[in-house]
Amino acid sequence: MNSVMDYPLLVFVVSFFVLWASTRIGAGVLKRRRSLEQDVREDFDVILAATLTLLGLIIGFSFSMAINRYDQRKIYEESEANAIGTEYVRADLLPSADAAKVRALVRTYLEQRVLFYTSEDEQELRQADARTAQLQTELWSAVLAPALAQPTPIVALVVSGMNDVLNSQGYTQAAWWNRIPVSAWGLMVAIAICSNLFLGYGTRNAKSERILHLVLPLLVSISFFLIADIDSPRHGIIRVKPQNLHSLVESLRAH
Repeated sequence: MNSVMDYPLLVFVVSFFVLWASTRIGAGVLKRRRSLEQDVREDFDVILAATLTLLGLIIGFSFSMAINRYDQRKIYEESEANAIGTEYVRADLLPSADAAKVRALVRTYLEQRVLFYTSEDEQELRQADARTAQLQTELWSAVLAPALAQPTPIVALVVSGMNDVLNSQGYTQAAWWNRIPVSAWGLMVAIAICSNLFLGYGTRNAKSERILHLVLPLLVSISFFLIADIDSPRHGIIRVKPQNLHSLVESLRAH
């Protein structure tokens, strides 16, 4: 099931509205209840600076987490393409009939793996997942039969390669599920709201309100948008493209 974090543009719109409203509440409600006296202004500025610094650190850590997960998905896409291509070549070590069957299954399996990266339709993805699981069973059976009939080191190499193919799909799926925790998002949003409340409460004059009440919410919302976009593997603008899998498809067609 999709969450709000799967849609970066929605994250930007919602976060900007919430943060802008926080500054208005700070400047309106809080300031009317109790004005900031001059003797506590210096202490308040220290608290505001510390809060903004903490917000910057949290955003930086979250951005680093998103980048690491994005790089991990790219690495596993490359590893999966290498595993599939290697097994396609190793199929030649099997008897001719078994080799032809394995190669045909590998080509079909490769199409499903490309679809996993490129499709955004939920129903199509569910069908691709079911088809992938079925093909994995067929692929394993295709190499298991000759391995049991002729248990040689050469055939064992083919079985080992097929094991790498199946494992690589599991690693890829795990990397796509590995997202920034909701608790981390909650902490980041809470600190951002407090920062904007403090900013609105500490505004000195009306002229600066109009600018400050837009600048900080806008900048923080853009940061949230970028983090959500990188962390969303399927609905973001910055996505992992199956370049290695596409290259393998073209290579097998030429072959």
